[in-house]
Amino acid sequence: MVTKPKIVCLCGSTRFGAAFQKAQFEENMAGKIVLAIGCNMKSDAELFKDFSESELKEIKIRLDELHRRKIDMADEVLILNVGGYIGESTGGELAYARKHRKIIRFLEPADFPSDS
Repeated sequence: MVTKPKIVCLCGSTRFGAAFQKAQFEENMAGKIVLAIGCNMKSDAELFKDFSESELKEIKIRLDELHRRKIDMADEVLILNVGGYIGESTGGELAYARKHRKIIRFLEPADFPSDS
């Protein structure tokens, strides 16, 4: 019988591009399928500099919803809380993952318990 690889969704601030790249490599090497943010690793300010504030708001809503669908597909979620930082979007993703009973791991020790 062939065992299907686990699917892990990476969640964290886009400012931590190096952490995303490292985690993606490590999770792939552990035999997992990785779902992550779907853009290059430039800062949000650089990526979206040509959009108006209202356009940015709509983009953020769409990207947050898209990332929730990735959490839906995942067996587990890895929170990339570099330096303990969990921003508003990542906090929302963490709450969503908890609500949907996903296994949750943290890159760094967190002030709240892990689900794994």
